[in-house]
Amino acid sequence: MSDDAEQPAEADAAEEKPVVEEEAEPELTLEEMVEKLTGELAQARAELTYRDADIVNLRRRHSQERGDLLRHGGRALANRLLPVLDNFDRALEAIPEEADDSVAQGISLTRQSFWAALEAEGVTIIESAGQTFDPNLHEAITTLPASEEHPAGVVIDVLETGYMLHDRVLRPARVVVTSSD
Repeated sequence: MSDDAEQPAEADAAEEKPVVEEEAEPELTLEEMVEKLTGELAQARAELTYRDADIVNLRRRHSQERGDLLRHGGRALANRLLPVLDNFDRALEAIPEEADDSVAQGISLTRQSFWAALEAEGVTIIESAGQTFDPNLHEAITTLPASEEHPAGVVIDVLETGYMLHDRVLRPARVVVTSSD
């Protein structure tokens, strides 16, 4: 009897287990599958195109930054050398008329050689005298009233020469500008 008593308990346990039928995805027709896969393919291709464009942009930006670095890498050195060039100019101005010409000539040749080296690296002078004041290129040290000879907003005197390295300002020209006041 013990076997018979266990059998109904097992039957009840089998009945208690819920039977879960897996919901099967409705089968797609061949045309629907082709359409679905075509959409996924188009999406994958679009994503690849965007990623390729990102890679191209990254390479272009890297190349441009590298070029800028090479082109403007000497900026700090050029900034440190500009006062030396100014000192050569001051030395030439300070030489008395009765001084030995060989000293003046030596300083002048050294200055020319020094300037040629800076110029070869892309340093240029900012032409300022008589030009319209440009705050990107000039630093106004003082202003004078405008006259018939010098209209308002024009640089009338250069106190310190300004320099550019390729397309960037190394040092703005320090100038005297006419004002309308």
